[in-house]
Amino acid sequence: MGRGVLRIYLGAAPGVGKTFKMLEEGRRRAERGADVVVGFVETHGRAETAAQIRDLEVVARRSITYRGAQFEEMDLDAVLARRPEIVLVDELAHTKARGGKRWQDVEALLDAGIDVLSTVNVQHLESVNDVVQTITGVPQRETVPDAVVRAADQVELVDMAPDALRRRMAHGNIYQADKIDAALGNYFRVGNLTALRELALLWTADKVDEALRRYRDEHDIHGVWEARERIVVAVTGGPEGDTLIRRAARIAARSQTGDLLAVHVSRSDGLADVDPARIERQRDLVEDLGGTFHAVVGDDVPSALLDFARGANATQLVLGTSRRPRWQRALSEGIGTQVVAASGPIDVHMVTHSQAAGARRPHLPRLTGGLTARRRWYGFAIAALGLPLLTFVLTLAEGHLDLSSELLLYLGAVVAVALVGGGYPAVFAAAVGTLLVNFYFTPPVRTFTIAEFDNLIALAVFILVALAVAAVVDLSARRARQASRAQAEAEMLSALSRGVLNGERALDALLTQVRDAFGQDSVTLLERVDSRWNVVGCAGAVPCADIDEGDTDMPVTDTLHLVLRGRRLAASDRRVLAAFAAQAVVAMRQARLSAQAAEAAELAEGNTMRTALLAAVSHDLRTPLASIKAAATALRLPTVTLDAEDVDELHATIDESADQLGGLIDNLLDMSRLQTGGINPLRRTVSLEEVVPGAIAGADRRNGWPAPEIRVEISEALPPVRTDPGLLERALANLVSNAVRHGAGAPVAIRASAHADRVEIRVVDTGPGIPEPDRDRIFAPFQRLGDRPTGNGVGLGLAVARGFVETVGGTLEPEDTPGGGLTMVVSLPTARPAVPVTAP
Repeated sequence: MGRGVLRIYLGAAPGVGKTFKMLEEGRRRAERGADVVVGFVETHGRAETAAQIRDLEVVARRSITYRGAQFEEMDLDAVLARRPEIVLVDELAHTKARGGKRWQDVEALLDAGIDVLSTVNVQHLESVNDVVQTITGVPQRETVPDAVVRAADQVELVDMAPDALRRRMAHGNIYQADKIDAALGNYFRVGNLTALRELALLWTADKVDEALRRYRDEHDIHGVWEARERIVVAVTGGPEGDTLIRRAARIAARSQTGDLLAVHVSRSDGLADVDPARIERQRDLVEDLGGTFHAVVGDDVPSALLDFARGANATQLVLGTSRRPRWQRALSEGIGTQVVAASGPIDVHMVTHSQAAGARRPHLPRLTGGLTARRRWYGFAIAALGLPLLTFVLTLAEGHLDLSSELLLYLGAVVAVALVGGGYPAVFAAAVGTLLVNFYFTPPVRTFTIAEFDNLIALAVFILVALAVAAVVDLSARRARQASRAQAEAEMLSALSRGVLNGERALDALLTQVRDAFGQDSVTLLERVDSRWNVVGCAGAVPCADIDEGDTDMPVTDTLHLVLRGRRLAASDRRVLAAFAAQAVVAMRQARLSAQAAEAAELAEGNTMRTALLAAVSHDLRTPLASIKAAATALRLPTVTLDAEDVDELHATIDESADQLGGLIDNLLDMSRLQTGGINPLRRTVSLEEVVPGAIAGADRRNGWPAPEIRVEISEALPPVRTDPGLLERALANLVSNAVRHGAGAPVAIRASAHADRVEIRVVDTGPGIPEPDRDRIFAPFQRLGDRPTGNGVGLGLAVARGFVETVGGTLEPEDTPGGGLTMVVSLPTARPAVPVTAP
């Protein structure tokens, strides 16, 4: 039984019609004879959406009682028992009443071989959740991992222009009439919708690009498809690199959705004159400009650049003009010219810079560099053309030079061939030169006979010197190649070790560098626990779950192995890989030490809190106790005569002090429960009229005196909220107490309003307010900003209030009161009763 197919309708914003599209597709498939059922669809009271369900079979929902409230969820067991071909499941990111996510139910359906059509809005994607909150100001509590949506077989974007969506809203096609004005003025502003639309388009473009890369790999397509601009900039590590990177970034920015990739090729055919610190600075510059930096090792730089560009499906390649003088470029065409000639459909930009030809001080060209095939052919060509030419010139000068001078000239020619082409061309040149000298200049001439013993010794020495020079040149070339590779390896290891030791690179980033450097499909760090292998970190799409699944296994310790999948590495590469593996272990241990340090910091914070608690309690609990003690003592003294009014006043003092003491103890206990996670909210649907009066009464008790005028401005038309009324009441009581304490006797207002799917409660005072830099501090335990040292309370009221509000699924934020003062804003989700859907 194969896995089912998942099709997801991705909405750019609520109300664009993703559920409607899903139902349309379900009806279309049902009309073609497919077995389609509705597992769960949320109509939100929209008649057009409900009408699409009329001909479809609906699997009855499961009713769940959770903490005193009724919820309806998809009945997964019933759907699995029904085993349809296709099931429609709305709201993929939904969190179920008793824990778990709806996308997990969808995974179960897919594993059972059932095709699924589902929906999700872009704001519920985990990767953009914080961005959406920054844009709209509304946190999204329900999210779905991006990997779940990316793994879908088909993702269809459901989009609508912001103005058109607002018109749908105004016509009542999305929300009920009493919510329209608040929604249009808040979440559904044109700017918010435009930003959400762009996020959805960019995310979908990445998904499409991923599918395109997979298609090209499956069909072995290596040509460039200009579906999206990708700009690759070649960075040599020279001072011109900053100029090239910024130029490439401007090209990418002009294409709006262009990607910027920087690549550094470490040459292995000569010693690289590269400053590792400069490479690191250029890496940081690329990342600051929104690009990615890649390091590769290549024997032939032009081929390595073009291979990387084609592998990335690049459309443009940015290179710097050559820094070599003209006479060197006349001898060798250079990297830029070779890249242009072989680039094919990739556009190549040659960028001038201050370090261009002529700026560097002259130096001799490298005559050895690994003896490439081209160099050897050059040596043979010089021998084949130069030696006959030298013979012709010496023939014209016959009689003016003796044999020793002629042998020295031939020896110079052989040395030149050896320097250019190495051993084989030098041996060829020595053999040809020996024959030419013997035939043309050794008596008897024009024959290969050697008459004198001295001439035989001269020719033998000539051959030995030529071969010795060729051997030295060949050995020097090999040493240069080894030194070049060692330099390239040292550059990469130095950069990686600095990043790990400085804490700049996470383990995954380091493994990504290993994958790029060795050209692997995936790199996985595995740790053996008992008899199983656990993935500690991975770079690549398909991690190795066992050491036998990779092409290269590098043991690091008895329990840690670095496993590479893609191609088997040579022995020389394994030496470098061992160093990378050691760095990966350092990064892993550094991450674990960081986690332990975070735990230690939490313990230290707890100790600090306990110390502050003792310091605060030692004074603030004594104050009401002292008042109670003094009043009780006065009442018991037989020598003191008190009238009825004095007795009432002392009784009131005891009562008020006991209330203050009770409030302090309540806050201490509440803070302790919040710190230990011991509060389990019992949420239910409740109206604010049930909560606010109790909060005001609680504020009077906590303050120990009657509060000033408290104005309650709450409309009866407000929708109910889903919360724990007891916790919300105590949070509001703390906020009102704080407003009374700092309001300088001025009236305190409690207001409420609805915005989209949330209700905001504002507790407003007109006191001195709080400076913006201190607003985060006021929610920390034992903070009493602006209080006198003898003020009541241990500084827990606001900390407890925020803890309670967040526990019931809301937020608490401060803002300025117009005209002066502080307003505390409590935002809570509205209660959305489920709309039952039954089969016709």
